[in-house]
Amino acid sequence: MAALQGIKVVELGQFIAGPYCGQLLADFGAEVVKVEPPRTGDAMRQWGRADAEGRTLWWPVIARNKKSITLDLRKEAAQDVVRELAQRADILVENFRVGRMEEWNLGFEALSAINPRLIMVRVSGFGQTGPYRERAGFASVCEAMGGLRYISGFPDRPPVRAGISIGDTLAGQLGFQGALLALHERARTGRGQQVDASIFEAVLSVTESLVTEYDAGGHVRERAGSILPGIAPSNAYPTADGVPVIIGANGDNLFRRLADVMGRPGLATDERYKSHQARGHHQGELDDIIAEWTATKDAQWLVDTLSAAGVPAGLTYRAPDMLADPHFAAREAILHVDDPDLGEVAMQGVFPKLSSSPGAVRHTGPRLGEHTDDVLRDWLGWDEAALQRARVEAII
Repeated sequence: MAALQGIKVVELGQFIAGPYCGQLLADFGAEVVKVEPPRTGDAMRQWGRADAEGRTLWWPVIARNKKSITLDLRKEAAQDVVRELAQRADILVENFRVGRMEEWNLGFEALSAINPRLIMVRVSGFGQTGPYRERAGFASVCEAMGGLRYISGFPDRPPVRAGISIGDTLAGQLGFQGALLALHERARTGRGQQVDASIFEAVLSVTESLVTEYDAGGHVRERAGSILPGIAPSNAYPTADGVPVIIGANGDNLFRRLADVMGRPGLATDERYKSHQARGHHQGELDDIIAEWTATKDAQWLVDTLSAAGVPAGLTYRAPDMLADPHFAAREAILHVDDPDLGEVAMQGVFPKLSSSPGAVRHTGPRLGEHTDDVLRDWLGWDEAALQRARVEAII
């Protein structure tokens, strides 16, 4: 059995943060019913790169393992259906604009009144409270406010963003974490609760000691390119064949091993480099010494030799490198899943790996409304007449 088998989830909202939370719940066995607008569906059906026939390649991943039903939530009758679903659910995930659920009488207080065991995960840009609660909050804006954008990039250039919507993903993980904590608490008390996960706080939570460094020491962390200031050696280094190699040897023992491989064991006893703080103070000149050596070696030789010596080293992988790597294959880090429209597609696996109740990818993202009839029959006991009335009234 998967860890969350038997848990029923209703997923509302669109884009990334809320649906990613739903993806994680579904990956570990929860029955996730995704509610989408009729005709258009979730915007993620259109986002990202597409195949030659225009079919999005992101949807199979973010909607995997979920069931799709359609409901026009602008209509009161559809809102009534959500209430019925919530009455039977363990978790409801939403990432609408703050206040929208309350406008529909679907806020936590209203839903908790009909199902006290319900856990409501609410993902938003700035949270459910505070002066910015009603602001639009896409990941790009919240990554900046959470401190990540300012420190990303090189000091002589404007801030850059990661090549993914990392703020949305972090917020989805935060919502997933909150849902699991609330399930544990419910097992003791019998009552659900509201999980308030914001994008800006999800980003803030991973900024290490950035705030404390300023508050206690007056230090404002700046952009530093490919290094972490004071952490040395840890950088991308040039090679003879032009493929950069990442080396992380900032521990004393690790640096001693690196110096031995370089044929310069004296570096490890040099006053400038023999301790963590000393290497941090002389970071630039130490990187130059290492780069002069790596530039004479091929990348793969460096990775193989340093790894054999116990020094962390690796290449900067692209998707083709991941698909070709035997370690990825051995751990099933990338899975090949059949999709009814795309054929076999590769995607990241389910993490973390549990020894007795692992998650799995059972199917890719569903077609729009593929499970509407089944869910309304199984969850709510609708018959064909009820389904037909809902179709005529354009509720589903």
